[in-house]
Amino acid sequence: MKFAIIVNVSRETALDLARKLALWFNERDIEYIFETQSAEKLDTENSLPVEELSRHCDAFISLGGDGTLLFTSHYAITKPVIGVNVGYLGFLTEFTQAEMFGAIEKVLNGTYSIHNRLQLEASLPVNNDRQRFKALNDVVIEKGTYPRIPTFVIKLDGELLSSYRADGIIIATSTGSTAYSMSAGGPIIAPKSSVFVITPICPHMLTVRPIVISDDKVIEISVDAPDGEFPLNCDGHFRKFLAPHEIVTVKKSAEVINLVANESRNYCEVLRTKLLWGREHNFGI
Repeated sequence: MKFAIIVNVSRETALDLARKLALWFNERDIEYIFETQSAEKLDTENSLPVEELSRHCDAFISLGGDGTLLFTSHYAITKPVIGVNVGYLGFLTEFTQAEMFGAIEKVLNGTYSIHNRLQLEASLPVNNDRQRFKALNDVVIEKGTYPRIPTFVIKLDGELLSSYRADGIIIATSTGSTAYSMSAGGPIIAPKSSVFVITPICPHMLTVRPIVISDDKVIEISVDAPDGEFPLNCDGHFRKFLAPHEIVTVKKSAEVINLVANESRNYCEVLRTKLLWGREHNFGI
């Protein structure tokens, strides 16, 4: 078995952990390889471009926070991903640094379990083909620098759902429901739920609320505005500017992300400890 390692190179703690991991692999004659940017920071030639890792490796290790895990998931495709938290929140990353080697041993022994996470696919027509982007958390269309409030038009399976003025719109998976969507007032959705949530960003009407839909729906979104350009972001990464009335189609991707599960980790406990969900305030009474 060969492991691909992706490191958050902005964190010295992650780089130190990567060095320990490389030594651990070397002592056991286990094959591994770093993506190029990580290898440069670690001063090693044992590397491949991130786009090529999935073709040459059997499993991925993400050393960083949730952002690093999201980045890794885009390139892991269907390979198992071990997420090790070396960040701040660590909501998606299943393992602590102390648990890392135990998780790797389970993958080596074939005794690990998997969390299958749905992805979104956003696509647009380009010439006679379609340009496609994947997202584990969310697809977001924003007004960007447009000086007025544009109108977002949303269709489900070709039927008009709604059109409303807002600063943007978020389409999130159950995994992404605890990210940007939650901050914009969307609901928390259990990770195995086969649904998506459409959450408006700062809508101009009190009656516009988030809506949860089944994940077999095809969503079409366009921006009704006389001019301007509107950023399309997937998992927090800019993908392209949209022209007025350009239609983005968002649906469930055929590819799922396979996160190696930490069986000692409880989702309800993670909500309470990481997001402080349901915690009562002490008002000093």
